Amino acid sequence: MPVRLIESLATTEPLADVFSDLSVLQAMLDFEVALARAEAELGIIPQSAARAIARCSRAEEHDTAALARATLRAGTPGIPVVKGLRKRVQQEDAGASDFVHWGATSQDVADTAIVLLLKKAAAILDADLARIEKALRPLAAKYRNTVMLGRTLLQPAPPLTMGLKAAGWLASVRRGRARLARAVSEGLLLQFGGASGTLATLGNRGPRVAELLAKRLRLDLPEAPWHTYRDRIAEVVCACGILTGSLGKMARDISLLMQHEVGEVSEPGGDGRGGSSTMPQKRNPIASAIALAAANRVPGLTAAFLSQMVQEHERGVGGWHAEWPTISEVIQSAGVAVASMAEVAEGLSISPARMKDNLKSTQGTIFAEKAALLLSAKLGREAAHEALERATDPKKMRGRTLAQALADIPEAQADKKLRASLEDPEAYLGAAQTFTRRLSSSTRARPRGRK
Repeated sequence: MPVRLIESLATTEPLADVFSDLSVLQAMLDFEVALARAEAELGIIPQSAARAIARCSRAEEHDTAALARATLRAGTPGIPVVKGLRKRVQQEDAGASDFVHWGATSQDVADTAIVLLLKKAAAILDADLARIEKALRPLAAKYRNTVMLGRTLLQPAPPLTMGLKAAGWLASVRRGRARLARAVSEGLLLQFGGASGTLATLGNRGPRVAELLAKRLRLDLPEAPWHTYRDRIAEVVCACGILTGSLGKMARDISLLMQHEVGEVSEPGGDGRGGSSTMPQKRNPIASAIALAAANRVPGLTAAFLSQMVQEHERGVGGWHAEWPTISEVIQSAGVAVASMAEVAEGLSISPARMKDNLKSTQGTIFAEKAALLLSAKLGREAAHEALERATDPKKMRGRTLAQALADIPEAQADKKLRASLEDPEAYLGAAQTFTRRLSSSTRARPRGRK
């Protein structure tokens, strides 16, 4: 399905297809077919009725526009879908139409449909997350010894390595992937409870119908219907929110490192990516911008879903009705962020030379912390800190390096070894290598696979 122009920065083609009208309708019809077959297997409805329902349950043969208009009046998509299905079945087998939707309620159809759509969408997100992991792992290894400026509050700070930064992105994405997989695993549940969540119309055979229905749809069977208990779907939404935030952090780092004044990394370009409508020379961080747009959008959507959880008794008024567009937007926003950053990770250009130049441009002042610690043995910690603060005053530096500025501190004048040590970034990396190795090698816990 082509992406709608208004959503072109908020989804991907595969996810737009998952949440398209035909896909949503087919998920609801799949529920009805599986229900009819499960009930026919138990002798609750005739086999001929189940076959007729299946023959009439092809989404492309239904008028989705008419169903959307009817949904606005019905307050739930389940009602017009069931009415439309009954009408089609009646045209083929008048007696079979009475068995459409037997024992179910409209929320059973809608909730199970959204779960089926989540299952499809989760597979798409996981595949793109795997792309990011695959790209970042060798990046962290290749640049484990490439020293770059650390930056705190956007100002120069003691150095780290590009490998450590990439490993941080990798570990964050890996945690987000695992978190989402766990939430999806918990949330892929059948919804089937009938009018009040008791399956009363099916008598003592209700639980058995639910078992067969879940098996046919390849969903897990919950302990009981969950019509007004939205916590497991909320976990999926929140996991998407956290994941999108993590991708936004990666995107923010990359877009800042792409600034002309920094120039240490660059997104992949070409094929219309990152250009300007007026400035031919520009290569904008477009993929990062798309991920950041998603990271700006998803927190509000997540909060909206959490507010929709407060639902009344056995069927909510308004909260449940608000969920479909919220879930769809959250999943698609997360998906476009994942896909965008996968493209970035796979084609990111690194400039070690520019990193070295930026280190030199600080004139060694990023090692003032190290100098203060070394001088604290002679001056005391507070006095050493104050002495270095005075020595590195921009008005006094006048193009000097930190080692030269130390001449203003009598206790440092005679310590040639101290001054020499301040010219070597590699000598002040602490446990960067250890942390890079740990972040890169940690494995994510995968939930047991579903057949």
